[in-house]
Amino acid sequence: MNHCEDAERAFWKDLILRPSPIQHVETIDVAGTRLMRYSGEFWTSAQRKASSVHEISYRACFKPQLPRFFINSLTDAGDRVYDPFSGRGTTVIEAGLLGREIACNDANPLSRILTQPRFFIPTEKAVTARMADVPLENKEKAEIDLSMFYDPKTESEILSLRHYLLNREDSGTMDSIDSWIRMVATSRLTGHSVGFFSVYTLPPNQAVSQNRQVQINERRKQVPEYRNIRDLIVRKTRSLIRDLTPEERNNLNNAGTGGLFLSGDSGHTPAIPDDSVHLTVTSPPFLDTVQYGKDNWLRCWFNGIDAAAIERKLTVTRSLAGWCDAMATTFRELFRVTVPGGYVAFEVGEVRRGSVLLDEQVLPVGIAAGFIPLGIIVNLQRFTKTSHIWGIGNNDSGTNTNRIVVFRKEI
Repeated sequence: MNHCEDAERAFWKDLILRPSPIQHVETIDVAGTRLMRYSGEFWTSAQRKASSVHEISYRACFKPQLPRFFINSLTDAGDRVYDPFSGRGTTVIEAGLLGREIACNDANPLSRILTQPRFFIPTEKAVTARMADVPLENKEKAEIDLSMFYDPKTESEILSLRHYLLNREDSGTMDSIDSWIRMVATSRLTGHSVGFFSVYTLPPNQAVSQNRQVQINERRKQVPEYRNIRDLIVRKTRSLIRDLTPEERNNLNNAGTGGLFLSGDSGHTPAIPDDSVHLTVTSPPFLDTVQYGKDNWLRCWFNGIDAAAIERKLTVTRSLAGWCDAMATTFRELFRVTVPGGYVAFEVGEVRRGSVLLDEQVLPVGIAAGFIPLGIIVNLQRFTKTSHIWGIGNNDSGTNTNRIVVFRKEI
C-alpha cells in the first residue's frame, strides 16, 4: 500500500468508518491515483438545526451542516477555518459559532457586506433606535425604473436608506449597527413573501430583470403594495438573532474581531500568513451554472456596486480545462496557507445533469499543488424548491448531491 493509501485509510477510519449511513462505496482511479468514494447521508438539514443567523439567501450556497461536519471532525477550538469562495459566509459563520478563528475571501464585494456584520450582533433595540434615526422620505425616486418591484412610497424609503448608508460609508462613519442594517436591507430587497420589500417575485437569492418582473406581475395580476422597511428590517433582525446563545454571540464577536474578510482573487491572498489555516471548506463557482452579477444586480445597485464589473470578474469559463486552470491557481495558494497536517474539503456538487463529475477533475489539481488526496464524500440529500430553481434536479430518486473531495497537507 502506498503513502496515499495509508493516509486515506487512517483518515476515513477517524472520520466516517464508524457507525454511519454509508450507502455505497466505490474505488476510483484518476490520473494514476486510486481512492475511495463514499456515498451516504452523512449530514442532513435535520441534524442539529442550523443557527438562525445563517438565514440570509445567496445563490448556490451550501447548508451549514456541511462545514459543521468537517469543522467538528477536523479542527479544535482556536484553529483557523477558511473559505476562499465565501458567498454568504456559511463556512466562516459556522466556524465562528463553534469557537474557531476565521478567514474568508470572495471576489464579489457583496459577500463581505452579507458576512462580516453577522459576527457583531446588535440588539433588536439598537437596530430599532438606529432605524428611527434614519430619515426616510416619501418622494424620492430611483434613477432606474423600479416601479415593477416597489410601491412608490416603499421605493422612496429604500432610496433614503440607500443614500444614508452610502453617505455613512463614504464619510467613514459607518458602524456595526449600520453594517447590520445594510446587510438585512440587502437581503430583503426582493422575495416571495410579505417579509420582503418587493411585490411577489422569485426567491431572494435571484433578482429577475425589470422586464421579467413586469411579466410576473401581469401573470399574477399583482401590483406592488406599500411595505414599511423600518418594520421589516427590525422583524428580520429579530428572526436572525432569535436562537443565538450568549456563548455563540461571544464566539462570533471574538472570531470577527480577529478575522480576515477579504475581497479579491482566491489565487492571491497575501493577507493570509503561510501555514496558518487548519481547515478550508469551500465551494467554487461551477463552470457556467450561476450568473452571480446578473442575479445580484439589484443588491449591487443598492450598495453602489457595478454589477457588470462583478459579472466580468466572476464569470467562470464554460471550458472544463479553463475551470481546472483557475482552480489550480487557488489550490497552489491553499497549499501555501494550510498548516502541515491541515485539510481542504472542496465541494463541487454536480453540473450539466451529472455528466461532468468535477470531483474527479479536482483530484489531479489538488495533487499537483502538493496535497495528499484522502478521498471523496458524496452526501445525498433531498431536493429543495431552490434546488429545482437552480436547475440541478437531475437525480431520478429525488435527491441531489454534495461531492466533497478531501485533501491533507503532509505533516
